[in-house]
Amino acid sequence: MRILIFNNDYPSFLRKFYADMPGLASASHAEQIAARNASLFGVADFYSRNFRAHGHEAAEVHVNNDILQATWMCENGHAEASRGAFVRQAKGLEGLAWAVLRPLIRRLRGNILPAYQARALRFQIEAFRPDLILNQEMSYIGSSFLNTVRKPGRRIIGQIASALPVNDDFSAYDLVISSLPNLVQYFRGHGVTAALNRLAFDPSVLAAMESETLRDIDVSFVGSLSPDHEGRIALLEYLVARVPLKVWGNGIERLPATSPLHGVYQGEAWGRDMYQVLRRSRLTLNHHIDLAEDWANNMRLYEATGIGTMLLTDAKRNLGEMFVPGREVAVYSSPDDCVRKILYYLSHDEERAAIAAAGQMRTLHNHTYRIRTEEIAALAGGLHGATKGAA
Repeated sequence: MRILIFNNDYPSFLRKFYADMPGLASASHAEQIAARNASLFGVADFYSRNFRAHGHEAAEVHVNNDILQATWMCENGHAEASRGAFVRQAKGLEGLAWAVLRPLIRRLRGNILPAYQARALRFQIEAFRPDLILNQEMSYIGSSFLNTVRKPGRRIIGQIASALPVNDDFSAYDLVISSLPNLVQYFRGHGVTAALNRLAFDPSVLAAMESETLRDIDVSFVGSLSPDHEGRIALLEYLVARVPLKVWGNGIERLPATSPLHGVYQGEAWGRDMYQVLRRSRLTLNHHIDLAEDWANNMRLYEATGIGTMLLTDAKRNLGEMFVPGREVAVYSSPDDCVRKILYYLSHDEERAAIAAAGQMRTLHNHTYRIRTEEIAALAGGLHGATKGAA
């Protein structure tokens, strides 16, 4: 099976990524994608590499990486869309309007894939000829585009665990997968075939880390501070005066100047840097997005345990399906309980180390991308070819 995966990157990550590697923007597509994967940001090449390990052909497209996409266009004979022309579009009126107005457009219109990015993506689909498209950016690439690239025998799967796109009827999807049970039920309730597929950890991350790391951070939190995380922000602000907390992530500029998080904020930590922060932590804190409601699902569950750090996470009704609470991860039920658990585990080194070791063993045994991609391939195989009408 030929599998093409659509992904997207935070603009702030992309700016830092290219700024940190002068000359990379002029390198080949292969060199740029190798550097992008080596950054370990997001899911890196964890899906494509593990699909290949199962005998499939697979590749990722980073749809909003205009430098990378322009390079691909140049190398694949689209002279009318040269690197300079492509980047000029990104920096021109359309690209500027998209960057400035994106939050408003997303609320009002939903999917906002700019036309020049859609054109490049269409060329890549034609070149790769996928049997399966795995769209991990349902809020960026909508059914209106996907329905135009449908062909007999081509299956389209969407993957989402974030805020749902507006004004999308999801008509392009043969299947939607999510790590959130409530979203699976939402899609099924709206007539869309849906299945649970959890997130994971890739053991290759361990080989990329320094062999010895000093645990010089008492309590870390790494993650987004956005309007979708009001509960998270409230918890972190409560903890600041009560525990030795340090915070990394994006979105601090959206918080009022009076927020105590400014005093413990350490900057952004992407990919490899994020894993290193987790590894340096005596314990790390997790708090789910408000959309998750009472369900555990996010990447931090697996990133923290996989890297070998004790995770203290918010209590959720399904957490026991993934980890044994109190043995493989620690759990808090309220802000006060969170404070108590932090102070307890900081003063009980052996218990903290035992939970970290058990959590890592569980993740490496049950929660890897090798397992997840096998599950997705089986789900795709069960669709018996494209079930929607071809364009």
